[in-house]
Amino acid sequence: MAKKFLYFIAFCIVAVFGMGIAWTLFSDEILKWTFVPSTEFVPQEPLAENAYENPALWISRPGIGVNDPARWQPAFAPKEEGCESTPAAAPKAPNFAVFFVHPTSYTSKESWNAVVGEGAAAQAEAIARIYVRGMASPFNAASQIWAPRYRQATIGAFMTDKPEGQSAIDAAYSDVLEAFRFFAESLDDTTPIVLAGHSQGSLHLLRLLREEVMPGPLAERLVVAYTIGWPISIEHDLPSLGLPACATNVQTGCVISWSSFAEPADPSSLLETYANSTGFDGEKRGSSPMLCSNPLTGTFGAAAAQAANLGTLFPNEDMSNVDLVVGAVPARCDERGILLIGDPPEMGSAVLPGNNYHVYDIPLFWANTQADVVRRVNAQAGTTKAATEEPTP
Repeated sequence: MAKKFLYFIAFCIVAVFGMGIAWTLFSDEILKWTFVPSTEFVPQEPLAENAYENPALWISRPGIGVNDPARWQPAFAPKEEGCESTPAAAPKAPNFAVFFVHPTSYTSKESWNAVVGEGAAAQAEAIARIYVRGMASPFNAASQIWAPRYRQATIGAFMTDKPEGQSAIDAAYSDVLEAFRFFAESLDDTTPIVLAGHSQGSLHLLRLLREEVMPGPLAERLVVAYTIGWPISIEHDLPSLGLPACATNVQTGCVISWSSFAEPADPSSLLETYANSTGFDGEKRGSSPMLCSNPLTGTFGAAAAQAANLGTLFPNEDMSNVDLVVGAVPARCDERGILLIGDPPEMGSAVLPGNNYHVYDIPLFWANTQADVVRRVNAQAGTTKAATEEPTP
């Protein structure tokens, strides 16, 4: 019996070792087999005109009330003994509106795009609500937060060179575009606008900036675009956006982005994909540095100690409870444009290989993001007021 047990343990060790070698050698192929749909791409029916008038097509929007996940407010964790840091009061801002696009939550290979409220997409929507709660809630000083449901591209669309992948991404963008147009039409003509998103959501926002916002009347009301978790080339993307990177923590009309890795960091997979991708100028992004905005300083290419971190969201395993912890992680941008956060914090099971904290990009810096957007909205309000005031004789 003991000998059989030892044989079993030996088999398990060999199996795990073999799987490790297979993953090392064939990780890209394994991921593609797991997530890339093998089905034919079926074009989506265009949404009905004014479809986003239907409140059911929004995860967050004015009028939802206490069930709006974007209006969620975390509780601060109890201070540790001897810790002198105290949480700052929630910042105040004049009226402004946020359009938030959630990241990929649909991972099924049944279809290239999620169908809102059906099948595997129903589970994806439940995950999307969690994402909105953790990623859109830093903007809850806004008078309005709008976060649309959309027929997002499945995660496999981003792992293939098949034309179906780009078709799925284009289809998802068409929903985001319609949602944004309804959002913009619903606002007063003077309401300042903040764009925010993560991962797939940021990709759609970057296209929205290029094709719908810049240049135009909405551009004058744009306070800042938080296109987080999607790499942006300083050389091959920024010039085509028509927006500069935010160089100071009170600058407006600018763009912010970062991708978080703990140390030791292995961003090789991200950098390889990035290098082989085509920039907005039509050139390969190659080894050009990525935009790295430091969420602790509000500037790009900077470094800050963990004492500057106003609050990180630490979830429990099923994300049913979350604490906001002050001074948890530092942040510094390296020469490649990767945001390094020091030793790996215990955030949960969604950390990706290579110490990639992609899913936690915004929760890591929840309170700093909240303070950042309020600071920039106040700065724009001050600039607008100064420009419209009559000069004193």
